[in-house]
Amino acid sequence: MCGIVGYIGHQQAYPILIKGLHRLEYRGYDSAGVALINSEDRLNVYKTRGKVNDLEAFCESKDIEGTIGIAHTRWATHGEPNDINAHPHVSGDGKIALVHNGIIENYLDLTRTPGLCPKILPTFPPPRLAAAPAKWYTNLNTVSGSAGAHKIHETSRKGS
Repeated sequence: MCGIVGYIGHQQAYPILIKGLHRLEYRGYDSAGVALINSEDRLNVYKTRGKVNDLEAFCESKDIEGTIGIAHTRWATHGEPNDINAHPHVSGDGKIALVHNGIIENYLDLTRTPGLCPKILPTFPPPRLAAAPAKWYTNLNTVSGSAGAHKIHETSRKGS
Protein backbone atom coordinates (compact mmCIF):
# COMPACT_ATOMS: atom_id res chain seq x y z
CA MET A 1 0.00 0.00 0.00
CA CYS A 2 1.02 3.58 -0.36
CA GLY A 3 0.08 7.21 -0.03
CA ILE A 4 0.16 9.48 -3.08
CA VAL A 5 -0.09 13.28 -3.15
CA GLY A 6 0.10 15.43 -6.28
CA TYR A 7 0.11 19.17 -6.95
CA ILE A 8 -0.04 21.40 -10.02
CA GLY A 9 -0.53 25.11 -9.40
CA HIS A 10 1.08 28.50 -8.82
CA GLN A 11 2.52 27.82 -5.37
CA GLN A 12 5.68 25.91 -4.61
CA ALA A 13 4.75 22.23 -4.70
CA TYR A 14 7.26 20.82 -2.20
CA PRO A 15 5.73 22.16 1.04
CA ILE A 16 2.25 21.14 -0.10
CA LEU A 17 3.42 17.63 -0.99
CA ILE A 18 5.29 17.18 2.29
CA LYS A 19 2.28 18.39 4.28
CA GLY A 20 0.13 15.88 2.40
CA LEU A 21 2.57 13.05 3.12
CA HIS A 22 2.59 13.95 6.82
CA ARG A 23 -1.22 13.73 6.84
CA LEU A 24 -0.98 10.18 5.48
CA GLU A 25 1.83 9.11 7.79
CA TYR A 26 -0.48 7.63 10.43
CA ARG A 27 -0.85 4.62 8.11
CA GLY A 28 2.78 3.63 8.67
CA TYR A 29 5.34 3.61 5.87
CA ASP A 30 8.95 2.58 5.30
CA SER A 31 10.04 5.00 2.56
CA ALA A 32 9.09 8.32 1.02
CA GLY A 33 9.90 10.27 -2.12
CA VAL A 34 9.05 13.32 -4.16
CA ALA A 35 9.39 14.33 -7.83
CA LEU A 36 9.33 18.01 -8.78
CA ILE A 37 9.54 19.83 -12.10
CA ASN A 38 11.44 23.09 -11.60
CA SER A 39 11.17 26.35 -13.55
CA GLU A 40 13.77 25.09 -16.04
CA ASP A 41 11.62 21.99 -16.76
CA ARG A 42 14.12 19.77 -14.99
CA LEU A 43 12.75 16.75 -13.16
CA ASN A 44 14.24 16.36 -9.70
CA VAL A 45 13.53 13.15 -7.80
CA TYR A 46 14.45 12.59 -4.17
CA LYS A 47 13.61 9.46 -2.24
CA THR A 48 14.78 7.70 0.85
CA ARG A 49 14.10 4.82 3.18
CA GLY A 50 12.41 5.94 6.36
CA LYS A 51 9.72 8.41 7.31
CA VAL A 52 8.68 11.72 5.78
CA ASN A 53 10.98 13.51 8.25
CA ASP A 54 13.89 11.54 6.77
CA LEU A 55 12.89 12.72 3.29
CA GLU A 56 12.75 16.32 4.50
CA ALA A 57 16.23 16.02 6.01
CA PHE A 58 17.52 14.47 2.77
CA CYS A 59 16.06 17.34 0.73
CA GLU A 60 17.49 20.15 2.88
CA SER A 61 20.30 20.96 0.44
CA LYS A 62 18.45 19.92 -2.75
CA ASP A 63 16.65 21.88 -5.46
CA ILE A 64 13.05 21.64 -4.26
CA GLU A 65 11.77 24.50 -6.42
CA GLY A 66 8.82 23.82 -8.68
CA THR A 67 5.07 24.24 -9.00
CA ILE A 68 4.41 20.71 -10.26
CA GLY A 69 5.10 17.61 -8.23
CA ILE A 70 4.08 14.23 -6.94
CA ALA A 71 4.99 12.53 -3.69
CA HIS A 72 4.72 8.99 -2.40
CA THR A 73 5.03 6.96 0.76
CA ARG A 74 5.51 3.22 0.48
CA TRP A 75 4.84 0.24 2.68
CA ALA A 76 6.98 -2.53 1.21
CA THR A 77 4.90 -5.52 0.21
CA HIS A 78 7.32 -6.56 -2.57
CA GLY A 79 11.00 -5.67 -2.63
CA GLU A 80 12.95 -4.66 0.42
CA PRO A 81 12.43 -1.21 1.97
CA ASN A 82 15.41 0.81 0.76
CA ASP A 83 16.32 3.98 -1.15
CA ILE A 84 16.35 2.21 -4.52
CA ASN A 85 12.88 0.69 -4.18
CA ALA A 86 11.30 3.86 -2.82
CA HIS A 87 9.06 5.77 -5.23
CA PRO A 88 9.08 7.72 -7.50
CA HIS A 89 10.67 5.44 -10.07
CA VAL A 90 12.47 7.20 -12.91
CA SER A 91 12.81 6.28 -16.57
CA GLY A 92 16.19 5.62 -18.13
CA ASP A 93 16.40 9.13 -19.58
CA GLY A 94 15.45 10.76 -16.28
CA LYS A 95 12.43 12.53 -17.77
CA ILE A 96 9.56 10.40 -16.44
CA ALA A 97 8.74 9.82 -12.79
CA LEU A 98 6.19 7.18 -11.83
CA VAL A 99 4.39 6.42 -8.57
CA HIS A 100 1.73 3.77 -8.19
CA ASN A 101 -0.35 1.98 -5.62
CA GLY A 102 -0.10 -1.77 -5.38
CA ILE A 103 1.81 -4.19 -7.55
CA ILE A 104 2.14 -4.04 -11.32
CA GLU A 105 1.27 -7.69 -11.86
CA ASN A 106 2.57 -7.86 -15.44
CA TYR A 107 5.94 -6.25 -14.74
CA LEU A 108 7.78 -9.24 -16.25
CA ASP A 109 5.85 -8.81 -19.50
CA LEU A 110 6.93 -5.17 -19.53
CA THR A 111 10.57 -6.11 -19.02
CA ARG A 112 10.42 -8.70 -21.81
CA THR A 113 9.17 -6.17 -24.37
CA PRO A 114 11.68 -6.05 -27.26
CA GLY A 115 14.01 -3.12 -26.83
CA LEU A 116 13.26 -2.74 -23.16
CA CYS A 117 15.06 -5.57 -21.37
CA PRO A 118 15.21 -8.45 -23.81
CA LYS A 119 17.33 -10.75 -21.66
CA ILE A 120 15.95 -10.21 -18.18
CA LEU A 121 15.56 -13.48 -16.31
CA PRO A 122 12.06 -14.58 -15.27
CA THR A 123 12.66 -14.33 -11.54
CA PHE A 124 11.06 -12.36 -8.77
CA PRO A 125 12.34 -9.98 -7.79
CA PRO A 126 13.88 -9.04 -11.13
CA PRO A 127 17.68 -9.00 -11.09
CA ARG A 128 19.57 -5.73 -11.13
CA LEU A 129 21.22 -5.36 -14.53
CA ALA A 130 24.85 -4.40 -14.93
CA ALA A 131 26.21 -2.19 -17.71
CA ALA A 132 24.72 -3.44 -20.94
CA PRO A 133 23.87 -2.38 -24.52
CA ALA A 134 22.12 0.96 -25.06
CA LYS A 135 18.54 -0.33 -25.03
CA TRP A 136 18.99 -2.12 -21.73
CA TYR A 137 18.15 -0.25 -18.56
CA THR A 138 20.74 -0.47 -15.83
CA ASN A 139 18.69 0.76 -12.90
CA LEU A 140 15.86 -1.74 -12.69
CA ASN A 141 15.24 -2.39 -9.04
CA THR A 142 13.40 -5.09 -7.19
CA VAL A 143 9.91 -3.65 -7.54
CA SER A 144 7.42 -3.66 -10.39
CA GLY A 145 7.12 0.12 -10.82
CA SER A 146 10.63 0.43 -12.14
CA ALA A 147 9.65 -1.62 -15.19
CA GLY A 148 6.59 0.59 -15.63
CA ALA A 149 8.63 3.81 -15.74
CA HIS A 150 10.96 2.32 -18.33
CA LYS A 151 8.07 1.02 -20.44
CA ILE A 152 6.44 4.47 -20.52
CA HIS A 153 9.76 5.96 -21.59
CA GLU A 154 10.29 3.37 -24.33
CA THR A 155 6.75 3.83 -25.64
CA SER A 156 7.00 7.63 -25.63
CA ARG A 157 10.26 7.46 -27.62
CA LYS A 158 8.50 5.47 -30.33
CA GLY A 159 5.61 7.96 -30.45
CA SER A 160 3.03 5.21 -29.84
